[in-house]
Amino acid sequence: MHTADPLISGQPHESQDRAVIREAAQWLVRWHDTPHDQQLVAELAQWRARSEQHEQAWRRAQQVNDKFGLLPPQLGMAVLGERTELSRRRAIKSLVLLMTVLPAGVAGYQALPWREWRADYSTRTGEQRLITLNDGSELTLNTDTALDVRFNRLQRLIRLHRGEVLVDSGADPLQAAGQSRPLRVTTRHGSVRALGTRFVVRQQRESTLVQVFDGAVEIEPRGSERRALIQAGQQLRFNSADAAMPQPVDPHGADWSEGLLIADSLPLGRFLAELGRYRPGLLRCEESIAGLPVSGAFQLDNTDQVLASLPHSLPVRVIYRTRYWVSVASA
Repeated sequence: MHTADPLISGQPHESQDRAVIREAAQWLVRWHDTPHDQQLVAELAQWRARSEQHEQAWRRAQQVNDKFGLLPPQLGMAVLGERTELSRRRAIKSLVLLMTVLPAGVAGYQALPWREWRADYSTRTGEQRLITLNDGSELTLNTDTALDVRFNRLQRLIRLHRGEVLVDSGADPLQAAGQSRPLRVTTRHGSVRALGTRFVVRQQRESTLVQVFDGAVEIEPRGSERRALIQAGQQLRFNSADAAMPQPVDPHGADWSEGLLIADSLPLGRFLAELGRYRPGLLRCEESIAGLPVSGAFQLDNTDQVLASLPHSLPVRVIYRTRYWVSVASA
């Protein structure tokens, strides 16, 4: 390893776990500066291979950077001179802080979803992506989404690890040969089987939301033998134990695939929670104004512009503590 940064080596009182966190942050910043430096790549690989703790810390550093956007492309530009070193140190300090509190300590890494980092397809915060599968099915991945695709002679399976996906299901090319391979999307809560359809699957912490716009889907919670069939124009939530009753589908449930957030008297708190999915960092509002109604069509590719428009229609002000910490308060 190259000469240690004082941010790493100059604090002998730190625990070993925190020292590893700081080393991972330093490695990420250096790798971000010069990703094509083969010597650096080799040395980083050696450091990661020293222990599982090193490997987990490295992946956690990547996840935190993807979520909060701490390392902009300009960081590696030599023309910045002294400002580059200052930016590096600030980035390392921010990475260490976030890696320590989200979650607290390296011990928390054991519970982290490592499969998400190895997913076949993924998007970062604010990114969307269109994928065409070999059966003609189209997947539109929403912000901060990760999934695997497992197609073989017996199945057409999409494993949604996190996030939200719009599925336009295609015809099975093996159906003419008499084989039946239904297209299925699985989440931590169960399975969604497509019946020639267009639908959205959004996995959340406690439940999965399914919205059907064409055709029909069959839902099977992981821990139940009961299956639920929902038709076009319906949506429902299900968890591992059971599925709720179908409700009318939100007509704007797939507008995000067109880059839009449509609000019709949506409470400000819920509006900001949804908008916050498309920008790095924290976005909050005062409880006293969380119920203010928001209406309009908003472009998701410029969340700062959306925030700037709020004071024109609501008695609020937008406070930027940093680029990654924004609060909406009463005017």
